[in-house]
Amino acid sequence: MKIALLCLLLLVAPLASAALPAAVDGQPMPSLAPVLEQVTPSVVNIYTQTRVRVRSPLLDDPVFRRFFNVPDVPRERVSQSLGSGVIVDADRGYVLTNNHVIEGADDIAVTLKDGRSLHAELIGTDPDTDLAVVRIPSENLNALPLADSDQLKVGDFVVAVGNPFGLGQTVTSGIVSALGRTGVRGLEFQNFIQTDASINPGNSGGALINLRGELVGINSAIFTPSGGNVGIGFAIPSSMALYVMDQLIRFGEVRRGTLGLIVQDLTGELAGAFGIESRRGALVAEVIEGTAGQRAGLNAGDIITAVAGRRVLNAQDFLNAEGQAPVGEALEIEYLRDRKSRRASLLVQEPLRLDGEALGARFAGAVFVELPARLRSKRLSGVLIEELEPRSRLVYEGLRPGDIITGANRERIRSTADLKRVLDGLQGPLILQINRNGESYFARIE
Repeated sequence: MKIALLCLLLLVAPLASAALPAAVDGQPMPSLAPVLEQVTPSVVNIYTQTRVRVRSPLLDDPVFRRFFNVPDVPRERVSQSLGSGVIVDADRGYVLTNNHVIEGADDIAVTLKDGRSLHAELIGTDPDTDLAVVRIPSENLNALPLADSDQLKVGDFVVAVGNPFGLGQTVTSGIVSALGRTGVRGLEFQNFIQTDASINPGNSGGALINLRGELVGINSAIFTPSGGNVGIGFAIPSSMALYVMDQLIRFGEVRRGTLGLIVQDLTGELAGAFGIESRRGALVAEVIEGTAGQRAGLNAGDIITAVAGRRVLNAQDFLNAEGQAPVGEALEIEYLRDRKSRRASLLVQEPLRLDGEALGARFAGAVFVELPARLRSKRLSGVLIEELEPRSRLVYEGLRPGDIITGANRERIRSTADLKRVLDGLQGPLILQINRNGESYFARIE
């Protein structure tokens, strides 16, 4: 009724007095201004510079350089980018933003609403969630309080604050359009808030707030066929951001553990094969030897339905829960086996590591580790070469850090235990099957 009355007043008001009335029926006009007065000082603009060395092919020719007296000094090209950030700790000067805003930057500058421009120090990044933390001098800063994003509901009003297209601080409003969105390329842990609040390039790293002025998400990405806003934006929930931020501040990286389970989505066909009607859950495809999953008695074919009391609808839900659990924490797992519900407590453990020197001299300088979640989510199995000294034997044979060993002497390698069993005490030639960037090849190690 009040909205209808307001519309009527706007239609009949003369053009000379087009300003909105201060009150309708004695009630003050609704406005976000009081909330934004508290919020906007906590949202900053971030500018980065990246120096890239460039060389002309002509400058690589010593005859050309000598003839034209050109010094052999590589030139630099400076690229700039912009984005947004949120002050989350005023006392220590911590600013939360997106990894892609500051990735590879040589210089990071933060501009506050009051006009101050400050040099920022990089604290840590997490490409798997697209989050990063930088630090600025902690003088007269305002931090934004964090809300529990798990309490959000579709239809809740939200406001996005950021720096779109470098125009300066801008505020847009909308609602929560959906929760638990996935499918953004390049990120392993996804649980996005979808909103129709206008988000454009430059908004990345900015704040998504509720009407109480609390941070519920970090604006991260947009879905757009045209390059501009079409009403589909994505924000990283504050609950995920809080965990990642804490890890980055403490360690400079996110130290994720593992439960030792490789999972996949439960399709309709698979649900029918297992005799269940629901397609909700994560199907255990493989249990890694020597891990918490094996010790708890889980088997391939079990269907995980909940982790720590939260429903698991698909494989991504399971990976999100595993990726946000600190090493050493016990997680209660609910799963189905033979259509009967069961429970198990699994301890999150560090990925199993194996020092190559323990396997023999030819493997010295290498460190092997169980696959992290970001690779297991791609249905890969094997052992990752995490570290490799430049002058080691394996480098000479063509191997690189990041290669995944999937087989050895015609035996499949699923874990460090498999690798140790095959290589321990081996004297003769060794044929390794390697997965590199999705492509397989063989390497002979003498």
